[in-house]
Amino acid sequence: MAALPKQKTAKARQGKRRGHLKLTPPTLEDCPQCHSPKLPHHVCPVCGSYAGREVIETKKPKKKTG
Repeated sequence: MAALPKQKTAKARQGKRRGHLKLTPPTLEDCPQCHSPKLPHHVCPVCGSYAGREVIETKKPKKKTG
């Protein structure tokens, strides 16, 4: 048989031991063309530009009539 703990580990003690396990929000920077937030070293999802030039064509939203 393996060794078993004598008492239940409290959640506060468990949280102190796992202090490095946390979620970090993604780092965002502003697009130089349209100033919307985007991931660094990625194509802007709004305007489709990267490094000052248009890389992909983006679909423009359809305007509703009526």
